[in-house]
Amino acid sequence: MRLFGGAGGAPPARYEMVTRAGCHLCEEMAAVLDAVLPAHGLSWSPRDIDAEPDLRARYSDLVPVLLRDGLPVAKLRLDRQGLERIVRRRR
Repeated sequence: MRLFGGAGGAPPARYEMVTRAGCHLCEEMAAVLDAVLPAHGLSWSPRDIDAEPDLRARYSDLVPVLLRDGLPVAKLRLDRQGLERIVRRRR
């Protein structure tokens, strides 16, 4: 019996998007995340860059940023194929 959904019994990857209100690129990336991640049994959560000073210092105007387990894996633009590659790399 597998307790976790990740590779080799590891917990599933944690995806977060560093975002900002009114960001059209953030909306585009969110749509890709919503279209791809559920098919892999995964989800994501937003992190508001303007509410977290450490994120603002790190990424400034480079939003959106997709984080997997806290590490950046994509910035600014991401299409379905790119996200599929990112998800497969974890497995």
